[in-house]
Amino acid sequence: MLYLIYAEDVPGSLEQRLAARPAHLARLQSLKDEARLIVAGPNPIADGELPGTAGFSGSVIIAEFTTLAEAKAWADKDPYVNAGVYQNVTVKPFKRVF
Repeated sequence: MLYLIYAEDVPGSLEQRLAARPAHLARLQSLKDEARLIVAGPNPIADGELPGTAGFSGSVIIAEFTTLAEAKAWADKDPYVNAGVYQNVTVKPFKRVF
């Protein structure tokens, strides 16, 4: 089943985000390699592709997991969680219509 992972950044955490980004992307690449990743990306604070020093307000991931518990466990181990980038992470089942 698909699950939506929505994470909200701690304000001012751009430096921590950039430091943890390679490890974060490596985990996402693993999901992609397993054909389980639907979409992933950050939410820029500024209205544009490149937020500059404004940073990001959070991230969205939609991916396939066996259970909600598995999706939550995966999200809990995200390098951004360990680096203190995320202040809140919500994981919900997602039903793809289009």
